Amino acid sequence: MKLIAIQNNLGIPKYKQIIASVERAIEEEKLKKEDKLPSINKICLQFGLSRDTVLQAYEELKKRGIIYAILGKGYYVKSTEINIQQKIFLLFDELNIFKEDLYNSFLKNIGNQVQVDIYFHHFNEQVFQKLIEDNNGNYTKYVIMPTNLKTATDAIKTLPVQDVYILDQTNSSLENYPSVHQNFVQDIYKALVKGNKQLKKYKKLIMIFPGFREPIGMKIGFENFCIDFHFPNEIIPTFDNRNICDGDIYIIPNDRDLVKVIEQSKIQNMQLGTHFGIISYNESPLKKIVENGITTISTDFIAMGKIIAEMVLQNKKAQIENQCELIIRNSF
Repeated sequence: MKLIAIQNNLGIPKYKQIIASVERAIEEEKLKKEDKLPSINKICLQFGLSRDTVLQAYEELKKRGIIYAILGKGYYVKSTEINIQQKIFLLFDELNIFKEDLYNSFLKNIGNQVQVDIYFHHFNEQVFQKLIEDNNGNYTKYVIMPTNLKTATDAIKTLPVQDVYILDQTNSSLENYPSVHQNFVQDIYKALVKGNKQLKKYKKLIMIFPGFREPIGMKIGFENFCIDFHFPNEIIPTFDNRNICDGDIYIIPNDRDLVKVIEQSKIQNMQLGTHFGIISYNESPLKKIVENGITTISTDFIAMGKIIAEMVLQNKKAQIENQCELIIRNSF
């Protein structure tokens, strides 16, 4: 049974003709799931092609999840879903309400002919490295949140450079990769400048910065603002065993700390927005109503998902800073 057809002077690259032949064979049910494909050597001999040409075709089919390889045995049909034109490896740090908005926006804008497999590294370097290693070569594109993991760059550099996109956080070691990211230094600085008039009614600006998951750019932007505007300030790693003082205003990147501060204010009978203030990080529907509204500094995660989807579909290479804004509510 003839599975592969190659025509000379057709104007279509030979590797694409091989891909089309395999797709057609699957569509016509000449190839079914787990069937073995003709070997690379056999196709080379039959059509006078180089190994690289055949390998390029098979690797493309492998990235799309249509075939898989068994070392020393050959290539086999993995899926008969030939309409899937791209298969995307999406690596998030964690799933929370705003990352869910980003994910749903990405799925909405990426289209139906793309398969998206999502993974989570939970800020664990070993998990991050293993997920990259196990999935290298199995996808057409890799969209990755490296967060602040020290070994992330080395792992990312093992992937095909032309297929990688960086999401949410980037750094100087990843500047050659296309990205949609937040500029945490500028975002927090500009937000505090925008709110400077309201800030003047407070005596001390306090950032709760554990430093484990939080981008260091937040801390730098906060420090720059306090220096430039001569604002009394403090950076603390945790809120545990601390009282709120009249005139304090807290910058809180982590929602767990947000809950602790609000709970402590209840114990001390202190009125949020009157005796003290809060600026939280990352917008969520709940923050619109908690304590009559929590002020937030937040990027637009829905826009981020749309932009990265468009970049992947268009194979666009750029470094894009996602929009961020200060949303002022009653806590400030």
